[in-house]
Amino acid sequence: MTLTKTRTAAASSLAAAGLLLTLAACSTPAATQPASSAPASSASASASADAGPCKGVKVIVDSASLDQAAADISVCVDVAGATLASDVLGKAGVKIEGTAKYPTSFACRVNGVPAADFDIKHKGGTTREACDDKNTVSYWALWVKPAAGTWGYAQEGLDSLKLNPGESLELLYTVDNEPAAPSA
Repeated sequence: MTLTKTRTAAASSLAAAGLLLTLAACSTPAATQPASSAPASSASASASADAGPCKGVKVIVDSASLDQAAADISVCVDVAGATLASDVLGKAGVKIEGTAKYPTSFACRVNGVPAADFDIKHKGGTTREACDDKNTVSYWALWVKPAAGTWGYAQEGLDSLKLNPGESLELLYTVDNEPAAPSA
């Protein structure tokens, strides 16, 4: 699950590697996004995060930059306290495939998106996501929003980032560094 942004020395190495993995996993979109790739509703996830204020963790998956119907969701996941991002995503029914180097930290594919045979259009042409940590033009960026704050690029991977009730987590597919941040 990769994230791309400017990072500080230690955080940027880890974050960049993670982001590249996430971006690589998500940046080479699959040619087709199976309709069945949408997450199944979970007993611990509300039907929609838009139904009202989320008392748990709001989970958003946004793949609009791929120009295809994909794994987009917005749900509220019930959590009692600090919970790993990977567990929150699991409760939301979001399936993550990591990269070769960072199989549990970064997202290469989210609910099968992008598929390995999907051509991802970018400024330099097209690419496909091989989840091999080499894709640097597209990826799944990981964003976190505190209960009373603004979106910030995650400084940790999915397997170490902890979220609390009232916070939001977004996996945002980014191509050529666009979109640069979540829209809401």
